[in-house]
Amino acid sequence: MQRTTHALPAPLALAEGVARFRREVFPAKTDLFAHLATVHRPTTLFIGCSDARVVPELITQSEPGELFVVRTAGNLVPAHTSGADGVAASIEYAVAVLGVTGIVVCGHSACGAMTALAEGADLSGTASVAGWLRHADASVARTAQQAGPDRLSALIRENVRAQLAHLATHPSVAHALTAGTLTLHGWVYDIRSGAVTDVGPAAAG
Repeated sequence: MQRTTHALPAPLALAEGVARFRREVFPAKTDLFAHLATVHRPTTLFIGCSDARVVPELITQSEPGELFVVRTAGNLVPAHTSGADGVAASIEYAVAVLGVTGIVVCGHSACGAMTALAEGADLSGTASVAGWLRHADASVARTAQQAGPDRLSALIRENVRAQLAHLATHPSVAHALTAGTLTLHGWVYDIRSGAVTDVGPAAAG
């Protein structure tokens, strides 16, 4: 069945999507949703970019209930501080309460946040964005000697590694890593090819 929602105003397109879900998708998974109505046991925390082109469940072909998803601009993870924030709360809940056994930080090609940093874009008109992207300062510094497209690619990879290092500062994550009940993974997803590359462990220092 061909989709036509792209030609509709956004709210109507979403409403048609909901109707199609209820009509075509939900009936085929009624047993799964009946189970999920009372059980929430995801195995993986997936931290990805807010970019609309990056859909964790589609990339990993996961069923509902398998991923606990956090999406932020630039797939950034602030290092642990004493103040409360939504990202830290989600990480703590996933690890300490839900007991996920893996965390994936996934960057992607053509990331707008990383492009802005690599090109030194003027962010003076978007103060909140500029402040948020400070969580990538170390990654920017580590790739400062590179130029052109190579710098963007390097920055995307290095940013994933840096966010893994930030993750390890969260007490719940540190405790689970020490106990051997949690593993961290860094990925970069290429939008054009669909390839997913493992970029290795968090950078040191």
